[in-house]
Amino acid sequence: MRALIYHGPGQRSWEETPDPRLAEATDAIVRVDAVTICGTDLHILKGDVPAVRPGTILGHEAVGTVTATGSSVTTVKPGDRVLVSCISACGRCRYCRTGMFGQCLGGGGWILGHRVNGTQAEYVRVPFADTSTHLLPEGVSDEAALMLADILPTAYEVGVLNGRVRPGDTVAVVGAGPIGLAAITTAQLFTPSHIIAVDPAPARLEAAKRLGADVVVGAGDDPAAAIAELTGGLGADVTIEAVGIPETFELCTRLVRPGGHVANVGVHGRPAILHLEDLWIRNLTITTGLVDTYSTPALLDMIAAGRLDPTGFITHRFAMNDMAAAYETFADPKSTGALKVVLSRP
Repeated sequence: MRALIYHGPGQRSWEETPDPRLAEATDAIVRVDAVTICGTDLHILKGDVPAVRPGTILGHEAVGTVTATGSSVTTVKPGDRVLVSCISACGRCRYCRTGMFGQCLGGGGWILGHRVNGTQAEYVRVPFADTSTHLLPEGVSDEAALMLADILPTAYEVGVLNGRVRPGDTVAVVGAGPIGLAAITTAQLFTPSHIIAVDPAPARLEAAKRLGADVVVGAGDDPAAAIAELTGGLGADVTIEAVGIPETFELCTRLVRPGGHVANVGVHGRPAILHLEDLWIRNLTITTGLVDTYSTPALLDMIAAGRLDPTGFITHRFAMNDMAAAYETFADPKSTGALKVVLSRP
């Protein structure tokens, strides 16, 4: 088969490599029918994730067809269409038994494209197949389901639910990339009064308006003034950080009102200053987190029922063999306008 292999910082290639084989009784082999690229993959290529060893197949999001299963797998069988989750779960450890699959102690968590070979390939071995794949209902497209592999549950769980968005809230989302847009989309499930998107890129602000933001704040605008005007000077009830740099985290702590919530979703590569000398008196709640994907079944039901359509995040489509072009497009959103790219089997 062919796969996208990491060869060290700045080095990747779409090349021939042996097909995966069942290694454990709990494994499944999945033929990848659609796959996407995540910002985390770009972090890996920059050398920001040293746990990823050269020779690893990248990717942790896919939709595909099961071709083989281990002897212990009972919930999926060859021929089934499945979503491959970005988080693998042993299903038995202390954390899995409480729904904290991202913290799995039994060999799961974020492992695909990280500690084991991932999904940017023609076939992938999926550990713990019973608890790490989701059967796809009839009528749910590969592209729609693919958005549930990572960005929708991440934004929903770590941003909207951890931030405790409630009806009537004012919600400010700082960063209108794929995760920020997914937070805007899923925040609407709780009928907030206002959703404000903050981002310097005009194309991303256009996408934010299309996907449900009421107010957008671009480069040169003052987000604090815009939010103060909407809230009588109080500030946002919830701010969601969806970039992962110190400046945007600190901005979120300034935009939130006393008693509000700051939900950090972005992956930070540098330390951010926590100004406790200013924040302690404001009764703030600050949360962080890795997605657990416990919400995936509910989000999948919403798609099947026609209540949620995440295909609006997709801006570019490629054949799977065009992996190099897809990476170049995704890595240069300023000139390409890329949000999510989808690569499909011919």
